[in-house]
Amino acid sequence: MFAPFILQFQGLTFSLCVADADRWKMPHPLDAHLDQVNVRFKAARLGLKVERRGDMLALRGTLPPRPGSDRTRPYQQRIPLKLPANKAALKQAEQEAKVIAAKLIEGTFDWRNYLVQSGLVLGSDALADKIAAFEQHYLAEAQADPDKHPASVQATWSKAYAPYLRKLQSLSDRRPSLSVPEAIVATVKETQANSRSRQVCCTAMEALAQFLSLELPVDLKTLWGKYGSSRTQRRDLPTDEQIVECFHRIPNPAWQFVYGAMAVYGLRNHEVFFSDYQALQSGDTEAAIEVLDTTKTGAHDVWPFPPEWIAEFDLRTVCLPDIETNLQRTTLQRIGQQVTLQFQRYKMPFSPYDLRHAWAVRTILLGVPDTVAARMMGHSVAIHNRTYHRWITRRDQQQAVRAALKG
Repeated sequence: MFAPFILQFQGLTFSLCVADADRWKMPHPLDAHLDQVNVRFKAARLGLKVERRGDMLALRGTLPPRPGSDRTRPYQQRIPLKLPANKAALKQAEQEAKVIAAKLIEGTFDWRNYLVQSGLVLGSDALADKIAAFEQHYLAEAQADPDKHPASVQATWSKAYAPYLRKLQSLSDRRPSLSVPEAIVATVKETQANSRSRQVCCTAMEALAQFLSLELPVDLKTLWGKYGSSRTQRRDLPTDEQIVECFHRIPNPAWQFVYGAMAVYGLRNHEVFFSDYQALQSGDTEAAIEVLDTTKTGAHDVWPFPPEWIAEFDLRTVCLPDIETNLQRTTLQRIGQQVTLQFQRYKMPFSPYDLRHAWAVRTILLGVPDTVAARMMGHSVAIHNRTYHRWITRRDQQQAVRAALKG
């Protein structure tokens, strides 16, 4: 569901929420009637609309902040009505909307009359039980997917879900009067705005809300912010000369191999330990390696860029550090962390992922097709283009300028 640990240029892999998936299903029998009601609401300038959320109805409009909110002005929110999505209930929803609209005009709208409908209030132990049930559900569903490796599933849970669910539990313990939906929104707001952590938190909280069949007072998409690859492209990557110079500063041959393989093949931290180096060892001129399907994004082949570094870094002599790689006893994340720790130990002036990003930029400047480079990196073309948009744009501009000058 997520990209592996992402630094610098790395973009995000967005997951599709169940609520979004509803758009691709067959139209609901009530949708046409909803449209008619909302047209009448708009003509009457009620400032509200009726929404169908799955098989339930809700009202949406610009409403005063809820009690305990850090907002000071009215903003778009949703009032779950707990009414089924049918024609009879739609008439009830229409009447309720008129009542609420009148109260808003009079200035007498009070959230306390509707908070009971917004979600359940759970004690600390009960919430912990719900989160534990969600974990079992997530792992069972993800591991049943034949395209996902169990180690990858566990790594995604540990890195992208568990930390934010712990934050939710901690916040709920501090503010026990909040309902679970309110605590979910508050947890998201505690993360830094316009950051990757904000977006990952939104995804985790949305998934939990779907599992618990909760209506959230705020659409989490409105809180995602503007974090993206353009915000991470500001830091300069190491030059090829710097990469070679730093390689020779590593005293341990095994960690030299790790560094060299990451630089030459653009590998993620953990992928170094889960790759087939048979062709490389055999002296094959192309020296391609295969990243195994035990990794986060599955099996894929990678070619060296630049190939002359194979000799420079003596990569045909495969020599890996003796660390725990049995995924029954460790995780891909822990293996990757050991690589990061070694970079820090050897005082490398850049992170391990900078080697991967530098490899990607190198393929762009050498003219490797984006589809090919993306496949070798183990991610989609869309992510590749988004992550390295600046470099790809520059390459395309250079090619156009050169073609124009030749013409």
